[in-house]
Amino acid sequence: MTVYTLNLRVFWPLVICVCTALLLLHHLALRGVDDRGDGCSEQAPEAIALFKYFMVFLLCCIFFRFCSIKPGPTKRDFHKAPEGPGKILIPKKDLLEDHYERFVRLSPHVLGHSKAHVAKLVSELVRAGRTDGPPESSLAFRGDFIQIGSSYEEHKVGAPDCFDILVPLRLPRGLTLDPRVWTDGRKGPPLCTLETPRKSEWTRRHKAFADAFLRLNTEVHRLSPDCVLRWFYTAAQRCLSSVRYHFEQRCTLDLALSDEQRVLLRLTPRSDYVCCHFSMGVRLIPALPLADGAFLVAAGPGPLCGKDLWTVYFPKQEQRLLGWLKGRLPSGTCHLKCLQLLKEIRDLGGQTLDQQARAEWKGVLSSYTLKTTWLRLLLSTTSEAWEERHLVDRLEDLLRCLRESLQNRTLLHLLLGGDGRLLPESISLPKLVKETAPSNLWAGYSPVALDLVAARLAYTWTHLPRLVRLARPQKSSLARGLRCQHAELE
Repeated sequence: MTVYTLNLRVFWPLVICVCTALLLLHHLALRGVDDRGDGCSEQAPEAIALFKYFMVFLLCCIFFRFCSIKPGPTKRDFHKAPEGPGKILIPKKDLLEDHYERFVRLSPHVLGHSKAHVAKLVSELVRAGRTDGPPESSLAFRGDFIQIGSSYEEHKVGAPDCFDILVPLRLPRGLTLDPRVWTDGRKGPPLCTLETPRKSEWTRRHKAFADAFLRLNTEVHRLSPDCVLRWFYTAAQRCLSSVRYHFEQRCTLDLALSDEQRVLLRLTPRSDYVCCHFSMGVRLIPALPLADGAFLVAAGPGPLCGKDLWTVYFPKQEQRLLGWLKGRLPSGTCHLKCLQLLKEIRDLGGQTLDQQARAEWKGVLSSYTLKTTWLRLLLSTTSEAWEERHLVDRLEDLLRCLRESLQNRTLLHLLLGGDGRLLPESISLPKLVKETAPSNLWAGYSPVALDLVAARLAYTWTHLPRLVRLARPQKSSLARGLRCQHAELE
């Protein structure tokens, strides 16, 4: 419901103009009567003339009194940053808390409902593609899946509309692949190749698998991520067709390849069944087990595409680290809220950029780089520093750490080449990645791009109230589709 308030800056000048016009009309009317007389017109009574002069004097006093008063803050200007020293300063903590509750915080019911729906669907899908033992000359689903990403780490923002699922695969019986670190002088996250032993007899006996999944490279065969992805997409389609019937009453299902070369499962709920009426996307990521709970995943599209490269994922290590931090911190801390607000500040800062600049902005300040900065600060500060009353201080510390890293052009991966003294002893890493050089997450970006991002980040924090006001109409329209009939019971 829209509430209208009286605007005094318009009301009083309008009253003055109307009263002045009435006095002029009254004076002209009296003059007209006098002119139509016989030349011996009577003078207006002195009382009426005195009243007119008094009204003119009163209107002038009201006008000058109104011009000398400075407008004060109103409820509509709650988030406007005052410019003068005499104005009341609205604390930035109140601004952040209000914006967090209205647009950032996810409803536990909506998130829980979405996660349960996705888990049930994916479990049925991978179970349909599972084999009892290792296949003879093909790949197969292992039968389980690993939930990764912000939706499962309790720092998702906006809406639970995207989920990341690792789907472990089984290699054929008897096939051994040696992971080797691929080096080309870059200092980014390590990339690996999966190679067969030299003069392997297995590839000669299973020529069909070798032709479909392996590529010859200087006497060794390398497992091709592109071939694995094509097989995985076909296998996921086949498994989805076998379980689609059980979910037809709940939602419509579509499988496609995304721009990031990921298999994307889209869920569109039917309006007469699901209480949370919004679509969801599930990224199904084929993964090969490495060691100690780490996995190898196909490297994303880029200049190194076609090199048969794999990147390392650490889902178990990160889950173990987050669980250790949760047990170390007291209840009621603001550490998750800080990370969520940091992502929201990132999104607010990029809303006015063009498409190319926004892509570079979100590439430098990706969710993983923000989480890495957040984890480093968590591990290097005391647990008492993350109490709720220190929310703005910790958020400023996060932004300061980000700007310093951008200016130094370095943000080391926490598990690859980072400071090992920060990690607890329970975090174990595969031998392959322990021996790698320190990994800089910003190695692929130019110094000019990093400087621009650092300057834009400082500008975003300084002008946060204005950016929040710009984003609220769009966020309000998007939030209308995230209502749930049970959310009011929380």
